[in-house]
Amino acid sequence: MKSKPAISIEGIGKLYKVACKSSGKLHWLKRGKASSDKANTELWALKNIFFDVEQGDVVGIIGRNGAGKSTLLKILSRVTPPTEGKAIIRGRLASLLEVGTGFHPELTGRENIYMNGSILGMSKKQITQRFDDIVSFAEISRFLDTPVKRYSSGMYVRLAFAVAAHLDSEILIVDEILSVGDTSFQAKCLGKMDEASKSGRTVLFVSHNMAAVSQLCNKGVVLSNGMIDYIGTAHDAVLH
Repeated sequence: MKSKPAISIEGIGKLYKVACKSSGKLHWLKRGKASSDKANTELWALKNIFFDVEQGDVVGIIGRNGAGKSTLLKILSRVTPPTEGKAIIRGRLASLLEVGTGFHPELTGRENIYMNGSILGMSKKQITQRFDDIVSFAEISRFLDTPVKRYSSGMYVRLAFAVAAHLDSEILIVDEILSVGDTSFQAKCLGKMDEASKSGRTVLFVSHNMAAVSQLCNKGVVLSNGMIDYIGTAHDAVLH
């Protein structure tokens, strides 16, 4: 009997209200707040998104800037709710989105590792078993007891990826944030995601690096103006 998908995306849409002022600047308004400005307009960052992600799939989400890629990952990671539709997540999910999410800036690197593990439902013993691997991968041993607000963007990303990749989760979501790291660390990250997929974990990967998508992913989703333009193999998605 076939197992259920790791992720089922059923008609997801995300609506933002935009007010256009005379200065020409866009002002993002919280959804549901009324405004007397007649120039208000609606912008669908995502609309009518349907697809399944099977267990063990490595899916590349690609498209131009503003296509809706990061918005989709934020919805799947429960950072922001959809305006319509729903996403069914079957399994524990760890995500690496933009710098600033997932860690408490006042806590040290050590404390944030344990906090993230506990959020995933892991015991202190389970986190401790993976602790040395996380620190070694992130290459931040000298700064473990420093608040992460003092980390450089590169240090932050290395630790954030190491935590997401090494802790217990069935689903790993990674945004274009990898572009912050240096070339050697990007290669380490790609190797770790490949290792994760071979162990049966499900990976969603947003990137503008088409070579990385072709190398790592078995499936691809192309977004354009908030809608699905293509779903198929990663190779065909890159060529689309």
